[in-house]
Amino acid sequence: MKPSEKDPTLSVELAKLLTEAGLPKGVFNVVHGDRTAVDALLAHDDIEAVSFVGSTPIAEYVHRTATANGKRVQALGGAKNHMVVMPDADLDQAVAALMGAAYGSAGERCMAISVVVPVGEDTADALRERIVEALADLKIGPGTEDGVQMGPLVTKVHRDKVAGYLDVGTEEGAELVVDGRRTALPGHEGGFFLGGSLFDHVTPDMRTYREEIFGPVLSMVRAQSFTEALKLVNDHEFGNGTAIFTADGHTARTYLAKVKAGMVGVNVPIPVPMAFHSFGGWKRSLFGDHHIHGPEGVRFYTRYKTATTRWPNDSQVRADFAMPTHS
Repeated sequence: MKPSEKDPTLSVELAKLLTEAGLPKGVFNVVHGDRTAVDALLAHDDIEAVSFVGSTPIAEYVHRTATANGKRVQALGGAKNHMVVMPDADLDQAVAALMGAAYGSAGERCMAISVVVPVGEDTADALRERIVEALADLKIGPGTEDGVQMGPLVTKVHRDKVAGYLDVGTEEGAELVVDGRRTALPGHEGGFFLGGSLFDHVTPDMRTYREEIFGPVLSMVRAQSFTEALKLVNDHEFGNGTAIFTADGHTARTYLAKVKAGMVGVNVPIPVPMAFHSFGGWKRSLFGDHHIHGPEGVRFYTRYKTATTRWPNDSQVRADFAMPTHS
């Protein structure tokens, strides 16, 4: 396992737990480093398969490089997960779900909801009002403190990058309804904190919509119909996960059948399946033939072998010019 150099600790703790559980030495190994270590792994003769999760540009690089070196590869890339909110949805439930999905882990997870698509102006206006109210109550601080709902971003560089998208979106014409840069935490001025932010009137041509921000920034794209909302999701280059909130079973089934995404939730904001199901996206959210987890994960880490055997007696020693069969 080669963890991100920005977050190296957890994999070491995992290795310690596996050792305590009795896993023999050498079965699970942790390698630290940057791109130099990655390139070494992608080229090493003793490595037969590579599984990766990260941004789309790096996932594409890992897939291209490792396959060129004859390895089996599954490379999970970026996401721009949409949540469609229909007029018949329970808005209180939708907002409660959306707050955790958009701002949990400071938006730094591949299954975060970063785009909400309300259908109809009335739905959009009501949803916006509730999100603004919820953001005012969002408790931000160090994760070691009780009651904290959102902690800091991983590095100062990333915090500044995410904050830069707020300038970009404003310059492109989106309405910055809530500016997370205005969040102040006394006593933690040196922390990499950024408050939850909300854009409204975002359009598909904007960078804030097209690109994965990977931070606590939610974009609202208003749709006038279910068909328009579905097309919006399907037209995006990423197809990792998506969700729809509705009280209508027919609408839910139609969305499940027609949306172009690898993981879909109905009234579930982050549709992460249990580990015995496959996890992975479509389009430029996945490079390779296999998802992770479930049967797909088993197929990735194993290779089929077919053995044909026969135990003939002495009288069966003869040339056979047909395919070998048993009769």
